[in-house]
Amino acid sequence: MVVHFTARQMDLTPEIRALCESRLSSLERLLGRVIEVNLILSAEKRRYKVEIHVKAKGTGLVVAEETHELMNSINLAFENLGKKVKKEKEKFREKKRRRGRERKQFHLTPEPQAEGRRVIRSEDYSLKPMAVEEAMLLFDLEKKDVFLFRKPNSEKWAVIYRRKDGNYGLVEPD
Repeated sequence: MVVHFTARQMDLTPEIRALCESRLSSLERLLGRVIEVNLILSAEKRRYKVEIHVKAKGTGLVVAEETHELMNSINLAFENLGKKVKKEKEKFREKKRRRGRERKQFHLTPEPQAEGRRVIRSEDYSLKPMAVEEAMLLFDLEKKDVFLFRKPNSEKWAVIYRRKDGNYGLVEPD
């Protein structure tokens, strides 16, 4: 963990540095792997402001507190940072749980069918009249499941289809 201390309009004493480092080490257990922390202490007139910028894997947190006492500002800032870290950790955990729940539901239940049936147009037919043998050749060449054709010398239609046992079926309406 890399910690950068910045003091504006005030001196950074070793006691304040030690206090901040100890509080950061206790928060490091909650955060896991922290990449960088910027701690900015500033004094303006009779107010002390503490800003903490944390860069961790997957998240960045910023906390700012301002009071009339420096120690009070530091303590409030670290308390708020602890709350934010716990909240972010809980969000991440819930997000992972929700994602797993969604996956399980998706795999367990099939998607519901559409309420109305749809008609999908197909080009599995021939307008020119042909014999059954010629229709079989076209059927095999195009690798279709169903083929509709007109019988020669008549206005009747016939259907060739592939059966589940691997053979062919022929439907000729009378």
